[in-house]
Amino acid sequence: MTIAEQISALRKELHEHNRRYYVEDDPVISDHLFDQKLAALKALEEANPSFFDPNSPTQRVGGAVTKNFTTVMHAYRMYSLDNSYNKQDLLDWETRMCKILGVDVLDYTCELKYDGASISLTYVNGNLTQAVTRGDGVQGDDVTNNVKTIHSVPLQISSSDLPDTFTIRGEIILPLAGFNAMNAARIKAGEEPYMNPRNTASGSLKLQDSNLVAARPLDCFLYQIVSDQSLFKTQLDALEAATRWGFYVPKHYIHAPNMEAVFSYLEEWEEKRSSLPYEIDGVVIKVNQLNYQEELGYTSKSPRWAMAYKFKAEAVETQLEDVVYQVGRTGAITPVAQLTPVLLGGTIVKRASLHNADFIAGLDLHFSDTVSVEKGGEIIPKITAVNTNKRQQNSIPVRYVTNCPECNTPLERNKDEAQHYCPNAHGCMPQRVGRVAHFISRKAMDIDGLGAETIQLMTQNNLLFSYADLYNITAADLIPLERLAEKSAQNIVKAIAASTAVPFARVLFALGIRYVGQTVAKKLAQHFGSIDALANASIEELETVDEIGVRIAESVRGFFALAENRQIIEQLRTAGVQLEQDKNESPVSNALADLRFVVSGVFTNFSRDELKALIEQHGGKIGASISSKTSYLVAGDNMGPSKKTKATTLGIPIISEQELVMMLNA
Repeated sequence: MTIAEQISALRKELHEHNRRYYVEDDPVISDHLFDQKLAALKALEEANPSFFDPNSPTQRVGGAVTKNFTTVMHAYRMYSLDNSYNKQDLLDWETRMCKILGVDVLDYTCELKYDGASISLTYVNGNLTQAVTRGDGVQGDDVTNNVKTIHSVPLQISSSDLPDTFTIRGEIILPLAGFNAMNAARIKAGEEPYMNPRNTASGSLKLQDSNLVAARPLDCFLYQIVSDQSLFKTQLDALEAATRWGFYVPKHYIHAPNMEAVFSYLEEWEEKRSSLPYEIDGVVIKVNQLNYQEELGYTSKSPRWAMAYKFKAEAVETQLEDVVYQVGRTGAITPVAQLTPVLLGGTIVKRASLHNADFIAGLDLHFSDTVSVEKGGEIIPKITAVNTNKRQQNSIPVRYVTNCPECNTPLERNKDEAQHYCPNAHGCMPQRVGRVAHFISRKAMDIDGLGAETIQLMTQNNLLFSYADLYNITAADLIPLERLAEKSAQNIVKAIAASTAVPFARVLFALGIRYVGQTVAKKLAQHFGSIDALANASIEELETVDEIGVRIAESVRGFFALAENRQIIEQLRTAGVQLEQDKNESPVSNALADLRFVVSGVFTNFSRDELKALIEQHGGKIGASISSKTSYLVAGDNMGPSKKTKATTLGIPIISEQELVMMLNA
């Protein structure tokens, strides 16, 4: 046997032993023999460096040092899940889906919701090529070197039905036994213990030295395969395939033929959750049929076909010490309870949101009250009740403030809204700082080097009255500010100058118009084409834009009605900021203008995203579901039958990808 053959055989054997030990929990050789074989492979590789393989079993021990984690775009966006807290939420969700799909019943998969750090793994020809954190869902950090040290993550896989390229999603978790052992060692060494397994697992992925990651007993549970190919018909098929390919898919998932079976599963695990060797915070329920998932699609934040059912949160009692009021960039006032510190869900809680004036009144909250605190969705602390039996005599009721805590301007409350607002948009310091922070954020103008503290200093030193003033800043202005060296100041000025190339849709989002998020900004930019056309549009004209309602329309009109905002726009224009749609971004033609398309199924010459982009490039609009407003259904293979039935019932033409191309050519 040649050296190459020896190395290949040892790698294959050790990969299989790794899988049997860490995934199947069914080892067939002793730890000592495994270590001997690993040492033999390492010796062969060191003597023959030309046979180096980044996915060799010897690479799991760590050693790579990553000073800066590269931010990369996800090939497939990682959405967050909508949450539900009771059975009625799930019944309402099912009703909405059945209405969209035109069906009477649905079946589901139920999977435990692991409490860890989300991860996306990409495999090419069976080799792990990249591991990326969730980040903001659109892009995350490349932590491949660290993830390779986790033994339950296969570095190489082989199967006859394995696609050439695919992505698999999962959760990096820290089992309770490992977490407790780590804390015992830290306490013995006189160090502070870690607060909870979830944060420790997440922090482990960003350690610069992969040797340290390798020393931590992390695990990786996988739950979703993503690929351009139509590999499976159901989520259940996908989970079984992931297990067959060698991924660690915990066996607790079930196929639920109806919502009654879902409820039984929820009740079972609400009781059994404490028996698990790792933490969970709920159950994820998914529509089982993948063609139905494709039909249901996504909102701007979440898949419509999945729901996270959160278990009842842990609650503790503590004392209300004070109430402070925070001012957001839109002027919204948020009351925050200051609490006597208390341990809750593995973290020390010192404050909790009180939402608005109605919430405070509903609690009949008094200063020094004993309050019950829990984590909403087990993340954000909230006060859920007051223990009036422990109320002190002569305690003072909490009265909502009438004036802005920052600028003393009388607060306003719009009809049908729960929150109070400070109307002093251009004179209130937190609003000014918040708008600049939003303007420079990554999804907006993406100006690096400026943090909230620097923006605050610039505002306090009268360098910034609005975000438009950024374009007048020089390095000499910045250097006198605290903690800013000359090089940093120069880099900030360069980043500000570079932001003038940011496309109009992102500029529109950066302006911070209330209710105008990324998606709405893109629609308005595409429809009106320039800031001037948008500024001059009436409410009626704004409402003609797809998915723009009266609330957004009134907010846009209100923004441009203010002289201060019009002056800021002129400053941005002078600075060279993009205030109209680039010709390369504009539609290639108006061949599909005023037409609305729904794209469903698998296609021969295009992916679904490519077809949608093609339609938009020629002036058409994309709809998520079929309605009376739909002009055409573009149908591919494996399209859900309900979409076809609904289109036929409504008399909507069904065309193929070839017929769509013919429409464009014509």
